[in-house]
Amino acid sequence: MTTLKNSDLDRIAEVRLELRNGIAYITFDHIVARNAMTVGMYQSLKTICEDLTKNPAARVAILRGAGGKSFVSGSDIAQFANFQDGNDGIRYEQGIDEYLTPLAMLPFPTIAVIDGMAVGGGLAIASCCDFRIATPDARFGVPIAKTLGNCLSAGNVAWLVTHLGMTIVKRMLLLAELVMAPELLKQGYLLATYPAEALESEANQLAERLMKLAPITQKSSKQTLARIVKNNLPDCGDLIRECYGSEDFKHGVAAFLEGKPPVWTGK
Repeated sequence: MTTLKNSDLDRIAEVRLELRNGIAYITFDHIVARNAMTVGMYQSLKTICEDLTKNPAARVAILRGAGGKSFVSGSDIAQFANFQDGNDGIRYEQGIDEYLTPLAMLPFPTIAVIDGMAVGGGLAIASCCDFRIATPDARFGVPIAKTLGNCLSAGNVAWLVTHLGMTIVKRMLLLAELVMAPELLKQGYLLATYPAEALESEANQLAERLMKLAPITQKSSKQTLARIVKNNLPDCGDLIRECYGSEDFKHGVAAFLEGKPPVWTGK
C-alpha cells in the first residue's frame, strides 16, 4: 500500500480505457504513487467494466499499470485517517466488493499484465482477472498485518483463497509476506512469466488466442466459476467492525502516514 500526499492527488490519478480490435486496454495511471488506487480510480474501473459489459465490440480485456514499474501498489491510505469507528470499515469493504465485482463478472476473458508490485488492492484486481502474466521479479501480497492493522471482506478473502490457496493466503495475511512471481508461477496463479520488454507482445498474443474461441462458452464458464466462489459467503461483519474500530488500526494508519513503524497493542 502507498501513502498519497496532498500534492500527489493533484497529479494524474486515473483509469484509462482504449478499445482496439476487440481488445479493451485498461490502464491504471498514478505513476507518482506506483499506481495506488484512489477512490476515484476504483469508481472509474467499476464504470468502465459496466460499460464494457454492454459493448459487443469488446472480446478481451488487458489490464496493466502505467510506467512499467508497478501494476497497482495498493490503495489511498490517507482516506482511512477520517474513519471514526468499525462501521466505516464495513462500508469501505462493501465498497471494494462493489467496485471489483463488475471486473470479476465481465462476460469475456481478462488478462492482468504485472510488472513490479500487485499489492493490496492490486492483488485483488489481478485476482479478479482470468489470467495473469508477470515479470519474474514481480511481487504479490497483502501486508496489512505489518502496515495498517485492518482486514479484508469475506468475499475478498474467498476470492484470494480460490486463486492462491489457503497456505499462500495465510502467509500473505498472517505473516505479511510478499510472494515472488516464480513461486506463483509454479503454483498456477500466474500463467507465465516474461521479461518486461516481452509482456505487451505476449499479452496481445494471448488475447488473440482467446478471441478465436466461443464467446458465449467463455462467458458461461467464467461466470459459473465466479458464482460458485461467491455462493454462501459467511457474514464476517463482526470481524471487520472489530478491526476497523480498534485502537491498533487508528495507530497503524497514523504511523503509516507519518512514516513510522507501528506498535501493536491488541486493543
